[in-house]
Amino acid sequence: MTSQTTIDTPGPGGKAPGTPPGPAPVTGLRGHPWLTLITVAVGVMMVALDGTIVAIANPAIADDLHATFAEVQWITNAYFLALAVSLITAGKLGDRFGHRQTFLIGVVGFAAASGAIGLSDSIALVVTFRVFQGLFGALLMPAALGLLRATFPAEKLNMAIGIWGMVIGASTAGGPILGGVLVEHVNWQSVFFINVPVGVLALVLGTLILRDHRAENAPRSFDLLGIALLSAAMFCLVWALIKAPAWGWGDGKTWAFILGSALLFAGFAVWETKVKEPLIPLGLFRSVPLSAGVVLMVLMAIAFMGGLFFVTFYLQNVHGMSPIDAGLHLLPLTGMMIVGSPLAGLAITKLGPRVPLAGGMAATAIAMYGMSTLEKDTGSGLMSLWFALLGFGLAPVMVGATEVIVGNAPLELSGVAGGLQQAAMQIGGSLGTAVLGAVMASKVDGDLPSNWTSAGLPPLTEGQLDKASEAVQVGVAPVAEGTPAEIAAKITDVAHDTFISGMSLASLVAAGVALVAVFVAFLTKRGANADAGAGVGHI
Repeated sequence: MTSQTTIDTPGPGGKAPGTPPGPAPVTGLRGHPWLTLITVAVGVMMVALDGTIVAIANPAIADDLHATFAEVQWITNAYFLALAVSLITAGKLGDRFGHRQTFLIGVVGFAAASGAIGLSDSIALVVTFRVFQGLFGALLMPAALGLLRATFPAEKLNMAIGIWGMVIGASTAGGPILGGVLVEHVNWQSVFFINVPVGVLALVLGTLILRDHRAENAPRSFDLLGIALLSAAMFCLVWALIKAPAWGWGDGKTWAFILGSALLFAGFAVWETKVKEPLIPLGLFRSVPLSAGVVLMVLMAIAFMGGLFFVTFYLQNVHGMSPIDAGLHLLPLTGMMIVGSPLAGLAITKLGPRVPLAGGMAATAIAMYGMSTLEKDTGSGLMSLWFALLGFGLAPVMVGATEVIVGNAPLELSGVAGGLQQAAMQIGGSLGTAVLGAVMASKVDGDLPSNWTSAGLPPLTEGQLDKASEAVQVGVAPVAEGTPAEIAAKITDVAHDTFISGMSLASLVAAGVALVAVFVAFLTKRGANADAGAGVGHI
């Protein structure tokens, strides 16, 4: 296997020592930039798809494997937890051993874990292999960005990242559609089995096309204590966010994990200043644009993931759509991300990231405000308008924030930077779901008793009210079997009205978060180290 490094000798044209060489000529398939993009896109598609496709399969899995609701939740939580905790460390592995090798191992492991889930006959095995999916997925994502950074010249990097972001956005938004089709017409196992042929394709393409890229000053050792401290800190933070809806935000256990996370992060920061080759050189964050890019990615994910979380319940439980119909109604969002991501890449290349990023977050804020006005009888046309505007706003942020983070990091830390980008998005998504979920729960708990009484419905005990509130928070009307039709209709109206009031408030909070992100966007700038990628020579 050929290794690449930065060489420091005069070229044929007599360049002075220290001048980065021009891009090495590409011969055949190996190292071709656009073929490299296609290859990493195939691999990344699996990871992005599995973030949302499995939600559609959960009811069928629960029925087939006789799992409780809490056990089914862990199908999603285990995957997310393993992915979020491992991303930065996985990026470091790519910087140390090469992004090609890391990517291929991630592809093989992810496809194998997917196949194992499909063959599992117990919920414990499903959850176990979901952890492995998350770990191998963490190897894939930063490695893909590292490969793009090292393969594309600076003037084409934004376009490449735009297409990469398009694949992630389309896969994430398209997951419920594909999942609905597979579960309805095949079985829940097919949701996982589909990753096996996709993984084989990515492995074949990767073996033939990907070229190993390593910077001359790539890390040679591992910061094992740093990995342990960061992993523990991330685990405590994500665990608290996952469990907060069940424990409650005022519960001592929630705050114990949050405090533990803060202490571990502080310990990690102190240790990183002492170790020779730190996991994350803290000097990275002296770059205001890079730090702003990380914050921007968190804020974008809070608004997007948190806001979209309730839309799926709105479409299915309030409008009564099937999973497939709900997914089809989100096509304007998916379509605008597909169209907008490459265009955003072009705009960022010509204008720099600030204006497209600020404009994208402003459009996102407007879209979330528009979603706060949705009613139970809102037509598809108006819904599509807000969904399309949301996709249009997210596209430049997915592309631009990624380029700002990766492009402002040294080439030898491109894997770590890719891990930071993905970790920021995962934590933001979890934070958005948890915080906006708390906003929704608080609003529903406050409004439901008075709405119930105003409708003239029979009074509920405290226990019945708690159960009714849990159902209403996801748009389900708590109608008991045998309830007269007239009473059932009133309960349904109260449930949907109360849910929509909660969704409206949560959407307004998401709009506020997006508005803050507009100002953060003005702190970004084009990656100072973006030119380093294409200047990697070959030995």
